[in-house]
Amino acid sequence: MASPEGVLNGSSSDIQADDKTLVVKPEDQFVNSDNNSNSDAEKGQVSQEVLDWDNDPHNPYNWPAWKKGMMVFTISTMGLTISIATSISSSSVGLLQQEFGVSRTVALLPLTLYVVALGLGPVIGGPLSETIGRYPVIMGGMLLGSFFTIGAGFVHNFGALCFFRFLTGFLWAPVLANAPGSLSETFMPKTRGPVSALFILTPFLGPGLGPVIGSFVSVDKGWRWTEWTMLFFAAFTITLGCFIGETFHPILKRRLAKKRGLEVPPLPPVSERIKTFAVVAAVRPLLMLFTEPIVSFICLYVAVNFGTLFSFFGGVPYSFGLVYDFDIEQSGLVFLAIVIGCFLGLATIMACEIFFYRKQAVNYPPHKIPPEHRLYPAMLGCFGLPIGLFWFAWTARKDISWASPAVAIIPFAWGNFLARYGFAGVFPLFTIQMYETLGIHWATSLLGFIALALIPIPFVLYRFGPTIRAKSKFETHKYE
Repeated sequence: MASPEGVLNGSSSDIQADDKTLVVKPEDQFVNSDNNSNSDAEKGQVSQEVLDWDNDPHNPYNWPAWKKGMMVFTISTMGLTISIATSISSSSVGLLQQEFGVSRTVALLPLTLYVVALGLGPVIGGPLSETIGRYPVIMGGMLLGSFFTIGAGFVHNFGALCFFRFLTGFLWAPVLANAPGSLSETFMPKTRGPVSALFILTPFLGPGLGPVIGSFVSVDKGWRWTEWTMLFFAAFTITLGCFIGETFHPILKRRLAKKRGLEVPPLPPVSERIKTFAVVAAVRPLLMLFTEPIVSFICLYVAVNFGTLFSFFGGVPYSFGLVYDFDIEQSGLVFLAIVIGCFLGLATIMACEIFFYRKQAVNYPPHKIPPEHRLYPAMLGCFGLPIGLFWFAWTARKDISWASPAVAIIPFAWGNFLARYGFAGVFPLFTIQMYETLGIHWATSLLGFIALALIPIPFVLYRFGPTIRAKSKFETHKYE
């Protein structure tokens, strides 16, 4: 998904250029976030000078501070809602087993299918937002996903529950995919860093808050109230969404041109638009995944780290229940350590922005800062993952206080926040079997060894990124 990972590669934060017309020249097709050659909305020749776009109040860069603040608050709240839904049902596994008569592994499917859907949704939602606009995709996705959340709350068939949870995740996922783009279209680069960091925090807080909320709600009210809780969150965010608007510049420019009676060339034929959509949504991403080393390694790095985080949804309650006799509510509270780690991660990102990134920015022309300089947080955080995992693995013992493995989750969450959907979805399915077979110490250590093996990735990308990008088969932004 397009998501908080943008902080690692600078794709949404640093790529800006002068936007003169609604048409994109081939050599500029990957340069301007306002202009994307895959967008049907930009197929025109309306001059920016005629529109006076730089000074127009319809330009999101010129929105008043309250409207920009509302936009950030809204998409951040949506991100928090969507991410809470990834883990809120983790405390209801036993209740699902009892009601539907399924095994523990099967009872985890509503959780895992939701997470898998979060990885698939942006494949459609991302390109679609550059055809009809970001606002319809974001609001439409939240609204339709809420209807399926209602279905999940009323259902009495386990297969239908899995189906509704999958569709909810699929429809809500494009919100996370489009949020970084909306931020880059609303804030200029010099003010975008802190705002992006605040948004990045919310999707990471959800997996920590979800089990806490779910443990208390499901014990007192039953598992269906986890769905009603998510519905309340979603209704709140949809209400907030009514006060924000479109941010995609090509769409706004076409609307402004029509409003002023300017001639706007027609959009391409439907057949051409469908073909372009298919290439952008399916063919190109797969091609880049298997032929572009930077894409491959970042996806591997993010997927494994995110998957390890989700394995904790099964591993933490199992470990604390077995070793310390924690009940569901007590185990849920342990996940607050993830929240603490996320806030420390936010502080680290801000520090890297101030002390590393901005100092490098003065050495390059405007908007020409190589994306490798966005890797500083990952280069720090990659050490937090194995440290937290090994610490947890070998202190989760009856002769050591529960506080030690609980605190160990903090550096793990810190590192995961600085680093980071397919792997994440399937990890919980084998977590308990892995812990039962290997034991708490070696099962968690196995995850630690995997995190250890991934440490070189951000350093290799930082050192050899320009060389690798120069060999890309795809036209990329020029930083020199």
